[in-house]
Amino acid sequence: MTTPPQDTVGRKARIDTLKRIGKYTVIRFFMLFFAVTVGIYLTILIANMGGYVDEIRRAEIRENIAISISMNPEYKKLSTEERKQLQKKLVVLEEERLGLNKPFIIRSFTYLKDALMLRLGRAMNMTSDSGSRQVKLILLERLPATLLLFGTSFLINFFISLFLALILSRRYGSFWDRFVVGLAPTSAAPGWFYGIFLIVIFAAWLQILPYGGMVDAPPPEEPLQYALSVAKHMILPLIALAISTIFLSIYSWRTFFLIYSSENYVEMAKAKGLPDRAIERRYILRPTLPTIVTNFALAIIAIWFGAIIFETVFNWPGIGRVYFQAIGLFDIPVIVGATVIYAYLLAITVFLLDIVYAIVDPRVKI
Repeated sequence: MTTPPQDTVGRKARIDTLKRIGKYTVIRFFMLFFAVTVGIYLTILIANMGGYVDEIRRAEIRENIAISISMNPEYKKLSTEERKQLQKKLVVLEEERLGLNKPFIIRSFTYLKDALMLRLGRAMNMTSDSGSRQVKLILLERLPATLLLFGTSFLINFFISLFLALILSRRYGSFWDRFVVGLAPTSAAPGWFYGIFLIVIFAAWLQILPYGGMVDAPPPEEPLQYALSVAKHMILPLIALAISTIFLSIYSWRTFFLIYSSENYVEMAKAKGLPDRAIERRYILRPTLPTIVTNFALAIIAIWFGAIIFETVFNWPGIGRVYFQAIGLFDIPVIVGATVIYAYLLAITVFLLDIVYAIVDPRVKI
């Protein structure tokens, strides 16, 4: 019996691998798309309170039309019955224009289709700084402020935490190691909690830093002065975020590195006389790289959404404050629009992480 040529065997293996990759990719895509669809639809139901918001909108329509009729001098000549009929007719026309004449369950699927196609529509009550009611513009105007603050905080805290955790993992039991472990519970309180104390101390008492906002009023016209003003307003928020995250982050990474440092293959590398730097790079950081990548990627997605209470405390004009205002005004399109963008970013990140795992982790195979 003749054996097949080596080229034929290799070609079949590559075809088989491509088939498995394609099958896995398609399955993961549809699973994530299903999860995004369910999440967005639940958001639509919750944001509309199962249709109760429609009753609020109908009441607002009736009230606004009644006021407009009573304020219009031309309608004062009409009798009471004629005004009631006119009001009823105008209410019906406005409800038809807004689609409120259809059952909510039918409109909810229309909202879902528009959301999945990123047709975010127009806000009900909110407007952008330029006066537009388009949800896309409302979110895009506030997005840079959120990315600036939370992106800067995340990058600083993430890399400082990794660097210090790696140092502490070499000096287990030292004074600084016990110091960080002792301060780790400070991360139990959120950033806005520390932000209130920082505002009281540095803004109200010492009066050396601003209470909040993103820039001085009126904003400086020169670019350098404008940048310095923004940097000054970022000091207190960055300190508050650092206090609430960095010690627990250092402690978590330090413990993680210590676990991998006690593996048998690390002890074998030490016995062979490899330098400490080479051991950390090859045998500690490499196995932990998938976890580091996951933490980094998911945190990047989180900074797009901001923090509702934190931005409100510091009066920071970001996505978090927009979300807070939309909830207070029952502005459903803005709430759903922000959730849709976040859901898509999260799904894309999870999808790409599966590919990154196969690259950075030699233990993962398709």
